[in-house]
Amino acid sequence: MDTYTVSFFGHRYIDNPLAIDAALDDLIGTLLRSKEYVEFLVGRNGDFDQLASSAIRRCKREIRDNNSAHVWVLPYVTADFRDHEDDYRAYYDEIEICNSSGRHYKAAFQARNRNMVDRSDLVVFFVERHEGGAYQTMRYAMQQDKQYINLADSLEEHK
Repeated sequence: MDTYTVSFFGHRYIDNPLAIDAALDDLIGTLLRSKEYVEFLVGRNGDFDQLASSAIRRCKREIRDNNSAHVWVLPYVTADFRDHEDDYRAYYDEIEICNSSGRHYKAAFQARNRNMVDRSDLVVFFVERHEGGAYQTMRYAMQQDKQYINLADSLEEHK
């Protein structure tokens, strides 16, 4: 089976979630309809990550749910994950723990993000500011010549 891998990164706080929801629905719907199998890699560290996960679940339910996996990639095991593991396993199709042990927690996030980018055929961003982890990850994806989309650019064009 030919797997197409997509990862999502964006700012922790989002001002206009409804516009992003529509853009994510369009993109994810197109991928589910056109690809043999899609692996959606997400974090769980802010508004954009939650928007992406909600859109993935919604599109899988409404369009097609037999050709994709919704994968939460953690940089390390957290107390919250241990305390709510059953709930998280019910929400995501798969959960991966990145091998970032021994790293400072901020370095572990960067290592996880780079790993996700390296695995991806397409990287989807929502980056409006030239600062923060999402911006650093977008710069890394560009340096690696990854195919990427910054949804903030397309939303800016529609204002």
